[in-house]
Amino acid sequence: MSEKIKKGFKMPSSYSVLMIIIAIMAVLTWIIPAGQYNADKAGNLITGTYKTVSQNPQGIWDVLMAPIRAMLGKEPTAAAIDVAFFILMVGGFLGVVNETGALDVGIASIVKKYKGREKMLIVVLMPLFALGGSTYGMGEETMAFYPLLVPVMMAVGFDSLTAVAIILLGSQIGCLASTLNPFATGIASATAGVGTGDGILLRLIFFVVMTALGTYFVYRYADKIQKDPTKSLVYSHREEDLKHFNVDGVAKVESTLSKKQKQVLVLFVLTFVLMIMSFIPWTDLKVTVFESFNKWLVGLPFIGKIVGSSTSALGTWYFPEGAMLFAVMAIVIGFVYRMKEDRFITVFINGAADLLGVALIVAVARGIQVIMNDGMITATILHWGEVGLKGLSSQVFIVLTYLFYLPMSFLIPSTSGLASATMGIMAPLGKFVNVQASLIITAYQSASGLLNLITPTSGIVMGALALGRIELGTWWKFVGKLVAVIFVVSILLLILGTFF
Repeated sequence: MSEKIKKGFKMPSSYSVLMIIIAIMAVLTWIIPAGQYNADKAGNLITGTYKTVSQNPQGIWDVLMAPIRAMLGKEPTAAAIDVAFFILMVGGFLGVVNETGALDVGIASIVKKYKGREKMLIVVLMPLFALGGSTYGMGEETMAFYPLLVPVMMAVGFDSLTAVAIILLGSQIGCLASTLNPFATGIASATAGVGTGDGILLRLIFFVVMTALGTYFVYRYADKIQKDPTKSLVYSHREEDLKHFNVDGVAKVESTLSKKQKQVLVLFVLTFVLMIMSFIPWTDLKVTVFESFNKWLVGLPFIGKIVGSSTSALGTWYFPEGAMLFAVMAIVIGFVYRMKEDRFITVFINGAADLLGVALIVAVARGIQVIMNDGMITATILHWGEVGLKGLSSQVFIVLTYLFYLPMSFLIPSTSGLASATMGIMAPLGKFVNVQASLIITAYQSASGLLNLITPTSGIVMGALALGRIELGTWWKFVGKLVAVIFVVSILLLILGTFF
């Protein structure tokens, strides 16, 4: 009987897991006292100003409305619609590119090129994604890469889990070891009143060590799968995945590109280059060439007005501009390939539909924070940490700060949101025990980065798993050992940082 039950159990879908967490948070708003902090003009919370307020327990209606409010935007939670629409436009863009057949041929070329040294793809790609995460907080933007990399990894003998790990672990380990990430290091440093470059030596050590650990971990798994495909954690639905990602079709494709397909691939690569360049905060890196060019272009008589006075310079773009980029480039590719208008509309809409589930997951995940903020329990949980961390030695303080940020990162998966909510309180506390604000920032971003490898409250994690057709339980089983190692190494490096 018990065996039947065990065999019959199936991990709930991502949507169900997230709605269960939203419901649990709603229950906690009835139990945890409500409270709030005073904030300065910049919106940063002020240490020692916590006070309890009347409880605002969340009910069934609030639970059901949480994903809707998250999608449309309800302060202080940013609207998820920007990210969701970006994902849909990426889907439409990929639908158009796939229609040309250029990607299938391109993937076939890669498979042929890396024949016999397939694992080199891991060694090359993971540090690149980590670099993106470390420098500009590469997160939701990675959604565009999963439909491309999964077929490649499967075609060269690995599995969908390998592809998801390369992108998700790569980018999020980069965020864990943020060096110049404006959404983590930048906001936290500004809130704490220190420079972004403060503590960068330790963060560089974090980046090298964590990227090496992550790359080695994925490399070993891929090597094992290549030798024996049955060792794959997703082997049970490998045949379904092969059909879904059209891997067999790719394998049969001739690796010779037509002239039009070459043009499509050039535009395809250009689109991703523009996306990456547009999201990197160049002005924070003291690079002003894009801002100067934009001012010059907009200032030109007549031409400036045709271009548009509200044009944004590369480096200042966000998800709305990113969505526009993919939509426009889809049109350009359709035009270059001489695609008929009715066919273009059909494949674009079908492509967007393929990623609709991923777009919805982003909203549902953010619904958790809506419930917490409306129930006014976020400040109370933060206050418990403020009280518990006083009067400790430097080493004990930094370890407990790291441990404190783990559950806080589960409750507030947004790195910028977590920094804004907590750093104004945590940085001053460090002064009493001789811990530099820059080290507290490193503890915060490393804890947040660790949780954002596994937490179901992260739209990045849940979206990646949905795109890779991987269950949350399978992902936890896969990444568990790596998370444990990163946890221990992070604590050791933070303790080392107290002696700098």
